[in-house]
Amino acid sequence: MTAFVQDVVNALSLGSVYALVALGISLQFGIMKLINFAHGELIMIAGYTLVAFGGHVWLLAVFAAVAAAGVAAVVMERVAFRPVRGSDPSTMLVTSFAVSVLLQSLAIFALGAQSRPIVWPGFVGDSLHVFGIQLQLLDLIGIAVAALALAAVSLFLFRTSAGVQMRAVAEDFGMARHVGVRANRTVATAFGLSGVLAGLAGAIYLAQTASVNPTVGLQIVVVGFVASVLGGISSLRGAVVGGLLLGALTVALQVVLPESVRGARDAFVLLIVLGVLVLRPQGLFGDRAVFGPLGRS
Repeated sequence: MTAFVQDVVNALSLGSVYALVALGISLQFGIMKLINFAHGELIMIAGYTLVAFGGHVWLLAVFAAVAAAGVAAVVMERVAFRPVRGSDPSTMLVTSFAVSVLLQSLAIFALGAQSRPIVWPGFVGDSLHVFGIQLQLLDLIGIAVAALALAAVSLFLFRTSAGVQMRAVAEDFGMARHVGVRANRTVATAFGLSGVLAGLAGAIYLAQTASVNPTVGLQIVVVGFVASVLGGISSLRGAVVGGLLLGALTVALQVVLPESVRGARDAFVLLIVLGVLVLRPQGLFGDRAVFGPLGRS
């Protein structure tokens, strides 16, 4: 039972990070039909912001990292994606690749290709003993932060004027502009929100790795894309469920696979995902409305 509870906590912790990344990706897709491969570089920016603080005033460092990712996402939208909005999807896809490579290259040029350590306060590595079960404090913090962030996004989208406008733009960009919605500001807000989610995911993920390099966002953003496609990339609820399922699959296979094939765990995860997509190509919630409620679509 002790091992089972620990595995469940590990799955929720990992799945929460994947869910935050997948939700940010789905937000951008829902508002612009954009597959943004530069989303991972927002995590990189958050990581180097944490490095810049050097472990001093760690709470302020986390806020600064999240804010830096959010601002970078808004700048990315304004400089790179707004000029090609309405272009062929392949044009925006190539643009996102170009932005990703550019930001990685700039980071390598300015900061070097080697990993840099991130200093965290000592309590981050502490454990809690609950009913005789040893749980990592970092895992519990990550789960709590992710849950609060997901709840806040849901409230924003369905209880605020800005959220309603964002959903309107996602449904019909042209019509939303005709009825007075300031579409450019709404799109920028969606990018900023996705950047904040990337920053939060990055802070949780980088607290576990304790280091950052120019390509740190690449692997996790690929996993985020897989999670969003698994859940249905047009569904916010699907993105969250897809991230949690992917985290659960990863941890479960790590436990049940024989040690001789454990190194191929990710391949088995993708094989299961492919099996789900063969049966349901649109994803688990892909037939629901774009930006439908997190609790109902």
